[in-house]
Amino acid sequence: MHIAVFSQYHTNPDCPATSRHYSLLAQLARHHHVTLITTRTWERQRLTQEFAWVPEGVELHAADVPYENRMGVARRGLAFAQYAAYAVRQGLRIARPDVIWGISTPLTAAWAAAQVARWRRVPWVFEVQDLWPSFPIAMGAVPNRLAQQQLFRMEARLYKQATSIVTLSPDMTEYVQAVGKKLPRSFDSQKVFTLLNGTDLELAARATNETVEALRRDWQLQGKRVVLYAGTFGRANDIPLLLEAAVLLAPTCPDVAWVFIGHGYFDDQLAQAAARHPFIRVVPPQPRHAVFSWFRLATISVAPFLGLPVLDANSPAKFYDSLVVGTPVVVTNPGWTKRFVEQHCCGWYSPASDAPALAQLLAQVLANSTQVLAAGEQGKIVARLEFDRQLIGARMQQILQSAAKGQ
Repeated sequence: MHIAVFSQYHTNPDCPATSRHYSLLAQLARHHHVTLITTRTWERQRLTQEFAWVPEGVELHAADVPYENRMGVARRGLAFAQYAAYAVRQGLRIARPDVIWGISTPLTAAWAAAQVARWRRVPWVFEVQDLWPSFPIAMGAVPNRLAQQQLFRMEARLYKQATSIVTLSPDMTEYVQAVGKKLPRSFDSQKVFTLLNGTDLELAARATNETVEALRRDWQLQGKRVVLYAGTFGRANDIPLLLEAAVLLAPTCPDVAWVFIGHGYFDDQLAQAAARHPFIRVVPPQPRHAVFSWFRLATISVAPFLGLPVLDANSPAKFYDSLVVGTPVVVTNPGWTKRFVEQHCCGWYSPASDAPALAQLLAQVLANSTQVLAAGEQGKIVARLEFDRQLIGARMQQILQSAAKGQ
């Protein structure tokens, strides 16, 4: 079977980003012909050279389309349009695929996949990584009402046209199905599947006692309990919440160090906070294969988001990466992640944008080391049962094969 994959942002484990699709593409390429149409955005951001840029057997077509989180709305829009145009051209030039896999974000990448699928008369599978356009609209990136309406219509059309839809969380699935019910013609809710973001167990196994102790020595964290945030320092992640909570917690727990790993919108604010407070450390971005040692080093990790309903459905990689090495997580989404940590006793919930509540929760949790260890063990168990990307990849292969056969 020939699978054409449309993904604007391809990464590999050398990058400071989740490598979900690297793992899934590697599995598919063992049994199928896989063509990846992407950009070189992340290739220049590799921090190591341990892994091939694409898995063996994957045919690569990559455009030079610059993109950074710091870009303004207009510049980002141009990057989205440039990739979409490139993807359509390449999709019409490659050998005819049996099925197309279109990965959003951005929504324009899925749009390109849909156009090629229509013109070449092949089925396509729509993977929804974030809820677009609801997310950028909620963040104020699309203030024009007419533009909002057009984007929502595009979203609905893509849901309708896709042979199958894959989401990364159960709340995303409910959202897609709700949109489908509003369409003027029938929408088959059974074509929507939930495949969690997941994590890479073989990379998590690199977080050994030796690598963790080396990090403690190198970053002078001996005798410290670590609260970890690892990910993009983006506006949606509410970094100011964590900084305020760190200051509030310091008098109660003077042995706690807050470690922030990554980069983004709040770089300057974090640097200033680290200069003022010795209990705040900022670590440069780490390649994916190294970040698991940081999660294992941590006593607790945090996965915060702003209190916007559209963010409740998010499926952040940091959530999975923390649990798989036995580090419990504090979440601020009142959605599926809250239900998950409470059901499996592997973390805690604190309301979004409430720094005093977060500091109080952490003080209570850190006072009970037995509870923290038990939560970590529970997380590790459930992660190995439900988060393994080898199992997720096998399910994705089944969905693609069924779509190709018209089932």
